[in-house]
Amino acid sequence: MPRRRQRHMVGSGSDGTEDSDSSAEREQTNSSESDGNMPKRQRLTRASTRLSQSSQDTPDLKRTADHDESPPLTPTGNAPSSESELDISSPNASHDESQAKDQASRDSDKDLSHRPKRRRCHETYNFNMKCPTPGCNSLGHLTGKHERHFAVSGCPLYHNLSADECKVKAISREKQEEEVKGQEENNSRHATRHQTPTSKQSRYKEQVSEMRKGRSSGLQKEQKEKHMEHRQTHSNTREPLLENITSEYDLELFRKAQARASEDLEKLRIQGQITEGSNMIKTILFGRYELDTWYHSPYPEEYARLGRLYVCEFCLKYMKSQTILRRHMAKCVWKHPPGDEVYRKGGISVFEVDGKKNKIYCQNLCLLAKLFLDHKTLYYDVEPFLFYVMTEADNTGCHLVGYFSKEKNSFLNYNVSCILTMPQYMRQGFGKMLIDFSYLLSKVEEKVGSPERPLSDLGLISYRSYWKEVLLRYMYNFQGKEISIKEISQETAVNPVDIVSTLQSLQMLKYWKGKHLVLKRQDLIDEWRAKEIKRGNSNKTIDPRSLKWTPPKGT
Repeated sequence: MPRRRQRHMVGSGSDGTEDSDSSAEREQTNSSESDGNMPKRQRLTRASTRLSQSSQDTPDLKRTADHDESPPLTPTGNAPSSESELDISSPNASHDESQAKDQASRDSDKDLSHRPKRRRCHETYNFNMKCPTPGCNSLGHLTGKHERHFAVSGCPLYHNLSADECKVKAISREKQEEEVKGQEENNSRHATRHQTPTSKQSRYKEQVSEMRKGRSSGLQKEQKEKHMEHRQTHSNTREPLLENITSEYDLELFRKAQARASEDLEKLRIQGQITEGSNMIKTILFGRYELDTWYHSPYPEEYARLGRLYVCEFCLKYMKSQTILRRHMAKCVWKHPPGDEVYRKGGISVFEVDGKKNKIYCQNLCLLAKLFLDHKTLYYDVEPFLFYVMTEADNTGCHLVGYFSKEKNSFLNYNVSCILTMPQYMRQGFGKMLIDFSYLLSKVEEKVGSPERPLSDLGLISYRSYWKEVLLRYMYNFQGKEISIKEISQETAVNPVDIVSTLQSLQMLKYWKGKHLVLKRQDLIDEWRAKEIKRGNSNKTIDPRSLKWTPPKGT
């Protein structure tokens, strides 16, 4: 949920609370500048404390600031997301009347006493979200720095720890980091080009070697039984027991890495890049593009929980992070879809992929398509379908433009079951090319085809535009006197029902003396012809001569 930044002007509070706070803060600062005496009974926020620390009475300010570490709540009731949301008042306000100061101080204390318990400014929680670990109340965090968690990565219970144990480990980690940092700073002052290890570093290295020597060669019988019982009881809902598997030193290193990774994920969640618990993928990184998704897709829960997904544009494998994707791309040998290339003209190719032979690829393709289609229901049962994947080639490979699927044996002669153009290629003529290619296959099969219903909103717009263009082109080239819908259907492979609905939308079908007549509207034909001339020789058309395909057996 995006955070709103609010800056409060001096003397312009929305409900009087900000006015009393700011006046109290001005009086505190001015009184410290005039006589050096600060009333200890007033509570100051961290932001006003920093402004007042330039005054003469610094120790008194520090003690009053320690009395309340949390920032005030914003008027909306949420914890402020940054210091810019705090009420920071000017230290140079006038303080002529002592009675006004005392009254403002009493009002400030009264307002502060009735405020609810505050949270740290960088932690905002949605309390309707819950940790997916069974039996977890979402309290505590693996890092020991947060009050709540909403993902397995930060769940103490999943890692077989308690919230208090996580806090203790966090304190010890911070002490160790401070010691290491101090040693590094000290060593950097006296660094030489060929520095030899210090005696302290040599002793530490020996200690690590000794600790690793004490690593047990295997689990004892009782330990094995304990591990097996834990696995049978909790299955995959808990982390396996890691004690006695390796040395204490290595186990502690692993715990530190887990805590650091969990802290990084928590930062991404606060920034809004990860929306854990919503099970809605917001964006995907696909090749050179970062695409915003439109609809929910049933990816596995561990991936759907992330707000961002990384997808290989060639094999369509989905991953959790940029690092995994980069390593995958270095090893991925795919540069085009699997299956047979049945069409190529210029840089445009179409591959026929059998759902039975390339099941994983087709399932990944369906999951990807569902992110941009509302009515799609096919995800895993891909074996009865053929997928025709259109790509655009360059020196790096064949990039996915779009696809359509069709049943191997359709009793209703559907030539398209599902069709999609990738968002980065929309409004460039590729959708019409996919539709035209599906009807070209129907012509080769000597069948009349039609898309499977229901069509999506964008799909319906694309098909109506295609049918209109086909009919106007047919009428422009038609030289006879009587037009038959059956003849149009046989020549274009478009279903008669779709032809009639298109003629009705163009007001070219009339009922006269008991018969339906097709009117040849010259104004529409001239308008279409002018657009064709303006468009010129576009490469966004399907050339039947470039098709190398025979209908599959049994269709």
